[in-house]
Amino acid sequence: MSERLTRIAIVSSDRCKPKKCRQECKKSCPVVKTGKLCIEVTTASKIAFISEELCIGCGICVKKCPFEAIQIINLPKDLDKDTTHRYGPNTFKLHRLPVPRPGQVLGLVGTNGIGKSTALKVLAGKLKPNLGRFHNPPDWQEILTYFRGSELQNYFTRILEDNLKAIIKPQYVDHIPKAVQGNVGQVLDQKDERDMKSELCADLQLNQVIDRNVGDLSGGELQRFAIAVVAVQNAEIYMFDEPSSYLDVKQRLKAAQVVRSLLRPNSYVIVVEHDLSVLDYLSDFICCLYGKPGAYGVVTLPFSVREGINIFLAGFVPTENLRFRDESLTFKVAETPQESAEEIETYARYKYPTMTKTQGNFRLRVVEGEFTDSQIIVMLGENGTGKTTFIRMLAGLLKPDSVEGSDVEIPEFNVSYKPQKISPKFPSTVRNLLHSKIRDSYMHAQFVSDVMKPLLIEQLMDQEVVNLSGGELQRVALCLCLGKPADIYLIDEPSAYLDSEQRIVASKVIKRFILHAKKTAFVVEHDFIMATYLADRVIVYEGRPSLDCIANSPQSLLTGMNLFLSHLDITFRRDPTNFRPRINKLESTKDREQKSAGSYYYLDD
Repeated sequence: MSERLTRIAIVSSDRCKPKKCRQECKKSCPVVKTGKLCIEVTTASKIAFISEELCIGCGICVKKCPFEAIQIINLPKDLDKDTTHRYGPNTFKLHRLPVPRPGQVLGLVGTNGIGKSTALKVLAGKLKPNLGRFHNPPDWQEILTYFRGSELQNYFTRILEDNLKAIIKPQYVDHIPKAVQGNVGQVLDQKDERDMKSELCADLQLNQVIDRNVGDLSGGELQRFAIAVVAVQNAEIYMFDEPSSYLDVKQRLKAAQVVRSLLRPNSYVIVVEHDLSVLDYLSDFICCLYGKPGAYGVVTLPFSVREGINIFLAGFVPTENLRFRDESLTFKVAETPQESAEEIETYARYKYPTMTKTQGNFRLRVVEGEFTDSQIIVMLGENGTGKTTFIRMLAGLLKPDSVEGSDVEIPEFNVSYKPQKISPKFPSTVRNLLHSKIRDSYMHAQFVSDVMKPLLIEQLMDQEVVNLSGGELQRVALCLCLGKPADIYLIDEPSAYLDSEQRIVASKVIKRFILHAKKTAFVVEHDFIMATYLADRVIVYEGRPSLDCIANSPQSLLTGMNLFLSHLDITFRRDPTNFRPRINKLESTKDREQKSAGSYYYLDD
């Protein structure tokens, strides 16, 4: 008999509605017709149950289910022996675990819903791995025997015997105010076990908000506060789940340095991060996760940083000879030559005047500039330098200060705006939302294939808008923004909540759409890889954040990046295989060479 493939059946609990269907899955299953209970579902049961032992993988139930609630997946062979944890029947399953090493930072990279947060919970000792046996979970003795001979045996023994203390910085920092009361300074004082409070507050720019209530902090302030709360405590295991969301480039690098400062010879630091350039800067080695989001996840062996990220981008694991994505992702960016005389005539040119805007004690001065259609202009600057203010002035939502009594004329632009914060208020499904807001676009075949298919909007159509996760909301918001007919698309932080793979897809969607539609886009983006991939030209913001800033006129990618990086005092090189930007370690040979040559940013190596 040939070796049976390992199969898993996933039944989505929020889609399976046995009371609203005719139980097509059970009626159509050939195994049920032979009298075996392969699919069990009664009107009383909340959700269908599929027996993975009896399932023959014909996939008829998958096609027949009216709510698309069933997935039957054939796993790569040899994985069955490696199950680390499964939440219950027909649910998510995690194979293998990342292997942390003392005194080094382990980075985890993989798409959303592939088990990164589950792996963190297991490694923190907050979730006892059941090795896939959710009916009769094993005891610790058996779990240790299972991991015998690997570095994990030593790790779990230490957790059990020495009571290693593990602290996790949670992924969703916006939930913190519900759990934490008091002001920033008080909370840090209570937690401060390492006498590091004042130093960390300076590093993470928390001194300005030290007396503020935790409930009144913005996203970026909450993120820095959460990192500080973890860093002031004494522990053997530090875990950071997405420490860079909401932060600007400068703060991301500062946060990375704070995370690295927690390393001691016998402590463990584990980081989940979607900004690949920050992950690269932060980690000593990397585990990739692949699989099928929401169904199963597999953790690879640890790789060196460069190799790990390149494996993730290539979609191929050489040690397992396994391809987990159809196409590899590269970042070849070419300077866009728009200077030849014939080409200038084909582009429509637009100008905006020099403007100023004063809000409270913040003043922004915008230097006049011009842009053409089919162009993406990326705004680079720290948080609080007025990028959103400028976008809102262009959109006509804010009036610039009048000069000597007369108003500054901003040309009339038809604008589509995706704000930074997205709040789901629409009381119905995604389908109805798209229908009411962008009916013409979403009926258009070109828009469906260029924007909706790559952003995977189809799968979300029948979900309620208020129930969407952050990443799903972000994709719907991008779709709405691009679907509205306009001259200028203003997109504020399109990468927030998206995983590394979705960020690259979103960048491609924006780039292709802007070129085909011959429109202009202004994008605010802190993810370096995404910003360099998107930018045709850049606007660099200089000055003192929250006080007095200048927005320079648009300049070429190379000169703009050089100016921006020289303020941050970091240099970038390019990876030879897939051309992604990599941050040089501070004071490394390459870093010193590039600084002395004045080339902070490399376009081609």
